[in-house]
Amino acid sequence: MEKIKSLVSENGVVIFTKSTCCLCYAVTILFQELSVNPLVYEIDQDPQGREMEKVFLKQGCNSPSVPAVYIAGKLVGSTNEVMSLHLSGSLIPLLKPLSIYTIVNYVTRVVAQNHLGHFE
Repeated sequence: MEKIKSLVSENGVVIFTKSTCCLCYAVTILFQELSVNPLVYEIDQDPQGREMEKVFLKQGCNSPSVPAVYIAGKLVGSTNEVMSLHLSGSLIPLLKPLSIYTIVNYVTRVVAQNHLGHFE
């Protein structure tokens, strides 16, 4: 679908969501906590939203089809894939080349949190 291709090619990180989806919200917050400012596109506000969902499923996004997360033009997946990448330490390297992720801010925050023994 041309709209998806356009949004994904023009933005480093795109999260296709539904406004009522709690998993979409959680993934969006994760990226914000990582100092990433993704384009968040709510497909339930778009008349072509159902068609977009079909595209995500065909491209390999698991059901439910949202959130559908694209990084550097490629579909990363939905909640399970994004969280697995994050927990394994593989998400940050995907973001780093895009110059949208400030590694110094993240490392500083992690070191401070580990030093304090908890997350604030």
